[in-house]
Parts: sequence; structure tokens; C-alpha cells
Amino acid sequence: MSDLTHFNQDGRAKMVDITEKKETSRKAVAHSSVEMSETVYENIVQQKNKKGDVLAVAQVAGIMGAKQTSSLVPMCHPIPISGVDLSFDWIPLEENKYELAITAEVKTVGSTGVEMEALTAASTAALTVYDMCKAVDKAMVIGPTYLKEKSGGKSGDYKRKQ
Repeated sequence: MSDLTHFNQDGRAKMVDITEKKETSRKAVAHSSVEMSETVYENIVQQKNKKGDVLAVAQVAGIMGAKQTSSLVPMCHPIPISGVDLSFDWIPLEENKYELAITAEVKTVGSTGVEMEALTAASTAALTVYDMCKAVDKAMVIGPTYLKEKSGGKSGDYKRKQ
């Protein structure tokens, strides 16, 4: 069990001790997406959604999600986040379907990475889009959600192969 860092000698959960880890500049970029009908797409881009500007609210929700990650993920350290940004891209799919691609970038200078914060930001933004549009289409699909890249820290850089 020694390879599993979130378990103690008794096999019980523990928070990893990062006391001795070097502070470095760290960045993580995560992706999520929401597949939706053309009607939902048009409501969003034409800003006709009755709940308001969907992408503006999703942007703020993603930022808030990143900041709350350690409250949601039990073994995640609370860390000082120095920056969070989200971007949205539309991808036309088959007939009458669209995908909203969500990219979340999170930065810090610290002793542990921000992968979980980036994943939480992207996920929270996707959930917010669903919440704001579910009255029009409950068949929206969220995901996949994944880490695209990370830099900094002892384990070095990572870039997902597409």
C-alpha cells in the first residue's frame, strides 16, 4: 500500500503531507463539455435564456468551483489560487446538435498542484450550463471531463495526447 499516497499504514485515508515539498509555479488546464440541441445552442448564443447570460454565469461558477475544490474533494489541500480563467468554444456536431467545449486554466505558486481545481472549474461550469438550460432540454450530455495539461511540481509537465 506504500504506493498509494492517500492511505496511511493502517490502510485508512489521510491527507498527503506536503510540508517538505518545494513551492513552484504550477498550472493546470482541464476540459469538459456539454452536448445540446440546436434550440439550447441558439438560446445561449442569442442570449434568449430566461435565466440570463448562460456563459457569463458559467464563467463565474467555474471560478467559484476552483476556489471551493478543497471543500468538495476530501483529500485536496486548500491552496492559494493565483488565477482562474475559463474559455468556451462551440463545436457543431451532427444534425441539430452542438457541443460547448469548456477549458479551465488554474494557476498557483505552491507546494501542490492545481489539477483538481482546474477539473472542478470545468465541471462546475458544465453543470451550470445544464442547470440554466434544463427547462429547454433535459437530454443534454455533460463530458467527457479530463486534464489536458499541467506544469510545475516534482512530477514535471504533462500534456494529454489527443
